Amino acid sequence: MEAEWSREAPAIILVEPQMGENIGAAARAMWNFGLRDLRIVSPRDGWPNERAVAMASGATPVIDNARIYDSTAEAVADLHYVLATTARPREMIKTVFTPERACEVMREKTGRGEKVGLLFGKERTGLENDDVVRANAIVSVPVNPAFASLNLGQCVLLLSYEWRRLTGDAEPEVETMGRTEPATSDDVDRMLVHLEEELDDAHFFYPEHKRPSMQASLRNIFRRAPLTDQDVRTLRGVIRALSTYRKRS
Repeated sequence: MEAEWSREAPAIILVEPQMGENIGAAARAMWNFGLRDLRIVSPRDGWPNERAVAMASGATPVIDNARIYDSTAEAVADLHYVLATTARPREMIKTVFTPERACEVMREKTGRGEKVGLLFGKERTGLENDDVVRANAIVSVPVNPAFASLNLGQCVLLLSYEWRRLTGDAEPEVETMGRTEPATSDDVDRMLVHLEEELDDAHFFYPEHKRPSMQASLRNIFRRAPLTDQDVRTLRGVIRALSTYRKRS
């Protein structure tokens, strides 16, 4: 029997999961609460995975329609708002939500027609900093600090439950954003590539050994506050104008 709940649920993105059993457990947890959009980035043991299918135990609509990606950037490209799940402190400024508050925020955004997603890292080490930078905010579960690590399936179950507990059977209230739409992750990526190319020409990334941290800081600035497509067009216009003026000078 297929779920009859709203299709506006968040995408679940598993980044480099290591065990098929955990992918299956995540799929089963999703289907328990009516979520169906499973995206998997570079699963260690390849895809399809027999152990994932066996562990999913009936969550066929999720497993059969799971999408496989080579990178996190590709997996979130069409999303407007991304939350990263992590228990570790990160050397970056991000808004941190509880699972309940995270689902409230996602609910508000899906009500405006935005597509949202939750990032989950590999079992042993979690998400890499490059993946967390790509997110707009962080979800952190208030667990025992002496044993903060959650099993992948458990973490997906917890967030799926919170989503369903908050939303129930009700359809999201549709709101408008005026004449503009939220920018997708891919829109922001292309703007950041444009910015970094121009900064390269201006020799901004100096000294060279600081380039990765400087790039991460820049990307984090634009990921913290969700941008609209008009914001992105305006920023790209600003970049072009500054570049043209510098070259003429």
